Amino acid sequence: MDIRYVSTRNAGDVRTASEAILQGLAPDGGLYVPTEIPRLDIPLEKLGQMTYQEVAFEVLSRFLTDFTAEELHDCINKAYDEKFDCPEIAPMVKAHGAYYLELFHGKTIAFKDMALSILPYLMTTSAKKQGLDKDIVILTATSGDTGKAALAGFCDVPGTKIIVFYPKDGVSPIQKQQMVTQAGDNTYVVGINGNFDDAQTGVKKIFHDKEMAEELDRKGYQFSSANSINIGRLVPQVVYYVYACARLLADEEIKPGESINVCVPTGNFGNILAAFYAKQMGMPISHLICASNSNKVLYDFFRTGDYDRRRNFHLTMSPSMDILISSNLERLIYQILDRDPEKTSKDMDELNQKGITEISLDLLQKKVPDFYGNYADEEETAKQIRDVYEDTGYVIDPHTAVASSVYDKYKAETGDSTKTLIASTASPFKFTRTVLKAIGADQPDKSDLDLTDDLSKIANVEIPGAIREIKDAPVRHKTVCKVSEMPDVIRKILAE
Repeated sequence: MDIRYVSTRNAGDVRTASEAILQGLAPDGGLYVPTEIPRLDIPLEKLGQMTYQEVAFEVLSRFLTDFTAEELHDCINKAYDEKFDCPEIAPMVKAHGAYYLELFHGKTIAFKDMALSILPYLMTTSAKKQGLDKDIVILTATSGDTGKAALAGFCDVPGTKIIVFYPKDGVSPIQKQQMVTQAGDNTYVVGINGNFDDAQTGVKKIFHDKEMAEELDRKGYQFSSANSINIGRLVPQVVYYVYACARLLADEEIKPGESINVCVPTGNFGNILAAFYAKQMGMPISHLICASNSNKVLYDFFRTGDYDRRRNFHLTMSPSMDILISSNLERLIYQILDRDPEKTSKDMDELNQKGITEISLDLLQKKVPDFYGNYADEEETAKQIRDVYEDTGYVIDPHTAVASSVYDKYKAETGDSTKTLIASTASPFKFTRTVLKAIGADQPDKSDLDLTDDLSKIANVEIPGAIREIKDAPVRHKTVCKVSEMPDVIRKILAE
């Protein structure tokens, strides 16, 4: 089956996988989606006998149909290697009445590693396939984790430069330290005076600036994105849900034919959308539980049908979810609107101009009845960290705690006892003070980095290498700018 990718806003913009990966964001502002979701025609029992890398090949070969088997094996083997600290790549822990899928065993101890470890190889392979003779400039906004994972993935990859914008006061101290100490001659990190939505909107505006694109083209550069708007980020995320379903069956945690629910802490909507795609591929997934923090735009969307960003923005203990414009939701809205690009474009224009777009709640519930939304506020998130630890000794980060708390709410509201997989999206070592404070073991006189020793003892887990390597690393990136200055910062970087 030949899978192509079409813009959510233009039925005439159809690309191969490699073209869509290189393009990132469609010229019309839309996002590329598969023309259809391929079925995974391999029994779950057989998938359960495979390694993570083997499952990745089976999934990616169905989506990226213009890549050869040799090209895919090369990308997969370079991505999922010893940079992950366990051979399973994505292990599971059974605790507190659920299965926690640990997606933080990569280079930067966050789930973004799962896709950003392979994206550079997919992108450089795509460039060769398309005969691209320009350097690729990766332009990315981050709410905390994408930035470091993208920087690590693209560090010193020939033919690429990567520029990451982050809200200077909107990430955790350790997230910031991970980014500003990043090595690599092709890496650039810039703080902005604003929040993540400001950074993301600024990046999107630059992608739409045709004059700037022409200017850079003359200098031998082409923009692309490492954000989850890039289909090369989204498709690899499908892999770990397929792998998890197969492992649960192989480990006899579920029976043949038994379905599971999946609960995901959600910001930009890419991670839970990947679970939705896995379900469409044929995985035994029943309900998709979308967990929000106090920035609960997605909770309100699934309860009312209104996608409304006109609200106060909250800085929370789960910063990677501090988002009011969940970019990947456009892909689901496109699906809800019967894949109609005109209707989707109209709705996205309304969101951009008015701050709200409305979808009939009846239509929403008819088209995607398998989605459930809820949220956890700051007090509930801290309580969940404490409760899970006191109940089981297992320590989770604030993002995972949001999902765990929402899962408890889901069970109480629905009475559904279906076995549930919780996406554990970051290591608690990225949020040491928050976690220790929730447990009741904070020491205010210590820095966040110094507290990692205390957390290691409490959690009975070794300090990850990603933390050890930044403790004494020099700060290499000190640039800060206004949102309006982002284009000029890029010009200056590329002129060096």
